[in-house]
Amino acid sequence: MENHNSTANKRIAKNTLFLYFRSILTLCVGLYTTREVLAQLGVNDFGIYNIVGSVIVLFSFIQNTMHGATSRFFTFDLGKGDFEKLRQSFSLSMTIHIFTALIILILGETVGLWFLNTQLVIPPERMEAANFVYQFTIFTACIGILQMPYMVAINAHERMKIYAYAGIAETVFKLAVAIALGFAPFDKLKFYSVLLFAVYIIMAAFYGIYCHRNFKETHFKWFWDKKMFLERMGFSGYEFLGGISYIFTTQGGIILINRFYGVLLNAANGISMQVIGAANQFTNNFVKAIAPQITKSLAAGKIERFYELVVRSSKICFFLSFMFLAPLALQMDFVLSLWLKTVPDYAGIFCQLAIINMLLWIAFWPVWHGIIATGQNKRFRTIDSFMLMLIFPLAYFGLQFSPIGYICSHIFINFFRVIFATLTLRRLTSFSIRRLLNESLLKCLAVGAISMLLPLYISLKLSGWQGFLACCSAFVAVFAANALFIGLSKGEREALFSFLKLKR
Repeated sequence: MENHNSTANKRIAKNTLFLYFRSILTLCVGLYTTREVLAQLGVNDFGIYNIVGSVIVLFSFIQNTMHGATSRFFTFDLGKGDFEKLRQSFSLSMTIHIFTALIILILGETVGLWFLNTQLVIPPERMEAANFVYQFTIFTACIGILQMPYMVAINAHERMKIYAYAGIAETVFKLAVAIALGFAPFDKLKFYSVLLFAVYIIMAAFYGIYCHRNFKETHFKWFWDKKMFLERMGFSGYEFLGGISYIFTTQGGIILINRFYGVLLNAANGISMQVIGAANQFTNNFVKAIAPQITKSLAAGKIERFYELVVRSSKICFFLSFMFLAPLALQMDFVLSLWLKTVPDYAGIFCQLAIINMLLWIAFWPVWHGIIATGQNKRFRTIDSFMLMLIFPLAYFGLQFSPIGYICSHIFINFFRVIFATLTLRRLTSFSIRRLLNESLLKCLAVGAISMLLPLYISLKLSGWQGFLACCSAFVAVFAANALFIGLSKGEREALFSFLKLKR
């Protein structure tokens, strides 16, 4: 058992390294790409692209709902080792996703078009371009739904090397798109949407071909089983409720910002979403590597291993995020001035508050995955969705006083959501909250607080390149020492040193 766990831990570490290599490259290229896109489109068109994209995301909660069910059941069946059940699971999931894409297409071409043309604040002279972009956004959303079962299969089989290479290729394609905007033969905003759609087509084709050649269970055949369908729909139904709540928080917030402050502030919010999305990749890498192991451990009845993975990965998730986000938050204005040719108003404070919100939730992601792995999401999703919906009226109230009211409402509600998630996992699996506090959360707080003192002092005293380099250098030194000797246990330090020694 110990050897098996050691092998699994090494696989997690190896997969994380693959994904980190992907993220470092995609982060650097992605930030430059966003800079060029903003420069080529201009603040107004960049804001229009973000707000138009948010409309179709109103319907993509269906996609997110199906992803949770597809990933949970496919990975669970893979953990049990039943190939026939696994093949049926994939085929049924693919059938459901085909119908889901059709639903999004219908809703997008009816309700979505009405919303775009009657409810959003878009300059009249750009409305025709906005509608053009919207059509390709709908097509892109449908492609994303159809490729999802294949991406789930790659993730469940822990083929992170392939996932990493595909992500790098997608990033390079998007960079080529940004460069091509300088040679656009027609309206740049329209040209941008067409080229991005082409990129998603290419990537979807790659995922489908790879899975078909490497995983026999992904050879799609029409399959229908009422019991399996109802099981997934029962699980998905409450994920669907969570998706609706998600609209009221993120995309609903984007629309509220647009209604109160217009497309210029949407551009600032779009920048903060780009920053968080890029930084989020680093944590998502570890989450993608650990999530299949959490589900498989529970499926195989290895409860202690399940507890260990949730607690340990909680701490590591926080450290991996904090390592990048803390110095970024302290030097946000300087970083934005280097990155963007034109920095939208409020972009800096939007980014800083979004980072605080992300760090609040990040240590509890493994807890959330633990709940999903149990398949018992009814009560959790119902109450959590209600809490999410409270953000919308709170944001509406806050935005009447300040543009940052939207993000502040997130931080306030998410504090209570993470507490509820932890209590739910304890109820479902007898998970020890004391163990989570002692072995993860308290260490995260200690390392975070101590690591910020010196870099914060430097940021207040120095500016420009001098302040940036001094702040980052001080943070790296202090954080590395604290994470190593305060954050990690003796066994974790020994395992880390052993792993690094093997890689030399």
